[in-house]
Amino acid sequence: MTANPKMPAGVQNSSGPEQASPARDGDVRRCRPVAVWSALAVILATVATLLPFTAPRVADLLLGAPPAGRDLDFSTEIVDRDGRLLRPYATPDGRWRLKARVADVDPRFFPVLYAYEDRRYLSHGGVDIRALVRACGQFLAHLRIVSGASTLTMQVARLLEPRTERTLAAKARQALRAIQLEAALSKDEILSLYLSLAPYGGNLEGIRAASLAYFGKEPRRLSLSEIALLVALPQSPEARRPDRSAATARRARDRVLDRIAAQGIVAPEDIARAREAPVSPARIAMPVLAPHAADAAAAEKNRRPRLTIDATLQKSLQDLARERARQQGADISVAILAADHVSGEILAHVGSADYFDVRRSGQVDMTNAVRSPGSTLKPFIYGLGFEDGFLHPETLVEDRPRRYGSYAPENFDLSFQGTVSVRKALQLSLNVPAVAVLDRVGPNRLTARLAHAGGALVLPPGEIPGLAMGLGGVGIRLADLVTLYGGLARGGLSVPLAIRADATEERAPRRLLDPVASWYVGNVLLGTPPPENASGGRIAFKTGTSYGYRDAWALGFDGKRVIGVWVGRPDGAPVAGMTGRNAAAPILFDAFARLGKPLVPLAAAPKGALFATQARLPGPLQRFGSLPGAAGGLPLKILFPPHGARLDVGAGEGASDRLALKYAGGVKPVTILMDGRPLPTAGQRRTVLVPKPGPGFVRFTVMDATGASDSVVVRLP
Repeated sequence: MTANPKMPAGVQNSSGPEQASPARDGDVRRCRPVAVWSALAVILATVATLLPFTAPRVADLLLGAPPAGRDLDFSTEIVDRDGRLLRPYATPDGRWRLKARVADVDPRFFPVLYAYEDRRYLSHGGVDIRALVRACGQFLAHLRIVSGASTLTMQVARLLEPRTERTLAAKARQALRAIQLEAALSKDEILSLYLSLAPYGGNLEGIRAASLAYFGKEPRRLSLSEIALLVALPQSPEARRPDRSAATARRARDRVLDRIAAQGIVAPEDIARAREAPVSPARIAMPVLAPHAADAAAAEKNRRPRLTIDATLQKSLQDLARERARQQGADISVAILAADHVSGEILAHVGSADYFDVRRSGQVDMTNAVRSPGSTLKPFIYGLGFEDGFLHPETLVEDRPRRYGSYAPENFDLSFQGTVSVRKALQLSLNVPAVAVLDRVGPNRLTARLAHAGGALVLPPGEIPGLAMGLGGVGIRLADLVTLYGGLARGGLSVPLAIRADATEERAPRRLLDPVASWYVGNVLLGTPPPENASGGRIAFKTGTSYGYRDAWALGFDGKRVIGVWVGRPDGAPVAGMTGRNAAAPILFDAFARLGKPLVPLAAAPKGALFATQARLPGPLQRFGSLPGAAGGLPLKILFPPHGARLDVGAGEGASDRLALKYAGGVKPVTILMDGRPLPTAGQRRTVLVPKPGPGFVRFTVMDATGASDSVVVRLP
């Protein structure tokens, strides 16, 4: 049979028995990819040459609008007051995809990236013609793919529109998309997309996720070894994962170092040091700072909520809580809350000793758990006594057995100190004097005042405020106690705590105590002896231990910060021997020492504070009486002005500069105080003219020889 004249030489008609020779068949197979790649080179070169002059219109007509990454699903990030990452959350499909900008990455990373991936990134328009021609020439010379001529912009296009097929059509589409992206976005915006989406192995996407997982830090400060590894990983992320094969990752890193060494962009000695650096095979867990607060913020569906927390302080106090809890026992947890009492901003929120410790109920936020406060309410009891004018820090009180109906309070050590000053009674946390003062102040009044200032007390069902609340017979949250102690530090005005830095609602201060009473309390607490081996300087602080050793507390403040500590078992079980002084107070002092800033002195004494020894105090203030009035006589009572009244006393020429105050009952001599300051009185008449104060609220107090007193607050225009 003769050969078909239309067939190429060496190729026989398939209908004949003769077969083509193997050598010639191989030539045909080799020629086909050569022709294909040559055609591809011509196509891409033409596209790259023509489209920049007509983009984005032509590309838009062919492919539609380019994907710009605006609808990508990124990880939720909870950040601190300065934008530092506290805790990220994986995307719904389980990926760590953290948004990154050029400014988030060490600037030394980019020259290495360009040298290894795309040398002309800053100058080309999405497709590098020179790289494309070189890739085609290499293929024609070696008959295999040596380089793919893929630019960073083309890689971004592929990341935005993932495709599994490796065809000419897919490559051409990437080139077109790259030209569209270059027309629509700036170089930094395209680079930011690469930094956010590049694969780094497993469920890690983007340079920030990779840097956190492999190095335990943000990519703002990287070593040359770390830079080279992060440049190498996206080319083959699964094969080069350090946690799967550290040796493979190291070889890939070294190839990057070889490339930049050959180009001379890094000093040889730096290259040598980078080669010696090990590649760790471990993968580090993502940051989990302030997890309880982060969970609450993440529930609001904001992709990047900013909290008032300081990340450095937060980590330090989380470590402190974990260390101390482990020292105290397997079931013990620790909660710490630190705030700026001037602004009310929470600086650190440690809800438990270990968020992931099931045995310690780590996911229960103990800063918001209702627990018995022990003796931590005593400063406010005495504060109301100071405010009412029947107590002074140097006033003597009796610490002796006393019964109130069926209730007989006892001190923690079951002993009695006899006659002591109010200062010593509060510093030693004596129970009997505190209950006596609460009996005078009134449990209902204490409850209302604390609730108004932001410290709601929780009573057992069916109970009403009683004297036992002064020793811990109520419930309260650590967050509320921190608010109240912040009010003491702030001159008697508490500010609601805030943890959202982007919150817009107003948080008006609330009155806790008057300035003089608040300063008296702070001055007394400043003198409380610190625990043994306490860190740092002197702070005003108070401890508390609930009934049955279930809760140990310590709260303290300086002139700017307030910190509260709770120690105990989340299930409420007792812990033998655990007290506020031995368990919580050392943690409190360590927490202040970890603030990283010097302690701020407390505010100076306000106008009206009385400095005197006990012997030089006005008679009624020298000793706290136990009776509400004269035995067998009428109780002391202010008749005019009435409590809560608004007095229109007149102004201008002819107006009196005196105000009449009328009282009844009591035992003479009677002392009259205005805002805690004794007033001179002529004789002992029951109606007294006192100096008219300035506009605003003013408190008048009368006190008789037995220590009985009555107070009213009125407002003057």
